[in-house]
Amino acid sequence: MTSLSGQPAANAGWPEVQDLRVEVQGQIAVVTLDRPAQKNAFTGAMGDSLGRVYAHCDKEDDIRAIVVTGAGDAFCAGADLGGAGETFAAPGEAREFTASPVQPTAWQVRKPVIAALNGHAIGIGMTLALHCDLRIMATGAKYGIVQVRRGVLPDAQSHWTLPRVAGFAHAAELLLTGRHFSAEEAVAMGIASRALPADEVLPAALELARDIAENTAPLSVALSKRLLWSDPPLSADDAERLETEYHRVVMGQADATEGVMADLEGRPPQWTLSPTDDWPA
Repeated sequence: MTSLSGQPAANAGWPEVQDLRVEVQGQIAVVTLDRPAQKNAFTGAMGDSLGRVYAHCDKEDDIRAIVVTGAGDAFCAGADLGGAGETFAAPGEAREFTASPVQPTAWQVRKPVIAALNGHAIGIGMTLALHCDLRIMATGAKYGIVQVRRGVLPDAQSHWTLPRVAGFAHAAELLLTGRHFSAEEAVAMGIASRALPADEVLPAALELARDIAENTAPLSVALSKRLLWSDPPLSADDAERLETEYHRVVMGQADATEGVMADLEGRPPQWTLSPTDDWPA
């Protein structure tokens, strides 16, 4: 596991990983699902590793944003079907099983997580992308939450994430039919923010991540993300109450002064508040 500068990321305390790799570009962690010969088909080791990387990024203040993408020409082709008919065999009483194999989830990380879907995202490949805050998707690729066509059912909390981002009608159609859909449809349904040619997806995600890293206050972004992902979704009154409470956390602090002065002076801001050290009790 190396940074983009070629230095071992493990020197910074990064966890050991399998079936994915992590590179650090400035304040951005680029996480690549890394089984290109298998179209990055999902494995238990990949899920464990992704959770460990998310947990590390959450507490690492030098990381301001995360981009998740796939090696080769796919994002993730879904569950590894190498077990053929035994792929979805009963787990048995002695074996721990969860339909949500990445913990913590991307929405629990106090940094923006951007999914750069550079190619096909099927089954759990798509449901894990729904954990992210933003999705940029490649045109010409296949997308689908196809589990009902494999004799199982959608996973990774997709019965909660998909209705949040796409509404009940779109979620019901995709979850209950398991049909494929395009990147353009995903944008129209609110699942993705952009549909781009495959070779433009990762650069666009990195550009967005850099804008966040360079121009936004880390604690402000973390608090805003927490409000966006509140469960259950906030009522208008709850939003007013929590926005007021969180404003009391940041107003009068160094970042509230720095943001204004940096804008007036036309210079990059220098933030000092930390989601780790200054998170409200």
